[in-house]
Amino acid sequence: MKNSSPATSEERVQLVAGAAEEARALELVILQVGKLLPFCEYFVICHGRSPLHCEAICDQVEERLAQAGMRAHHREGEPRGEWTLLDYADIVLHVFSESARNFYGLERLWAEAPRVELRSPVPPAEGG
Repeated sequence: MKNSSPATSEERVQLVAGAAEEARALELVILQVGKLLPFCEYFVICHGRSPLHCEAICDQVEERLAQAGMRAHHREGEPRGEWTLLDYADIVLHVFSESARNFYGLERLWAEAPRVELRSPVPPAEGG
C-alpha cells in the first residue's frame, strides 16, 4: 500500500536519509545546499563498505521512497561503481565507495552549506 508523498523538502530529505540509514549507510551527512545551488535543496551523502553494500543502499532508498509515492527522476552511475547518484529533484543522494567519497570531497566542496540532522529512524516497511 502506498503512502502519500511527503509534502515538504524537509520531510522528503528525512525520508531519503532515513532509508539510507536503515540500509546501514556509513557517515551519512545531509547538506542544505538550496541557497548555494539552483537545482536542488539538499544533498544526502554517504558511503558503503563494498560495491554490494552501496547498491543495497540505493535499492533500499528507491524502495522506501516508492512506498511513499516518490520515484527518482534518474539514477546515475553503475550499480557496482564508485559513485551512484539518485536524483529526486529537490534532493540528490550520493552513495560512494569510501575511496571515491574521500577523493571527491563533497563535504569539503560544500562546507558552507548548513548540515541537517537526521531526526529519527524510518519505521520498518509493512510486511517486511
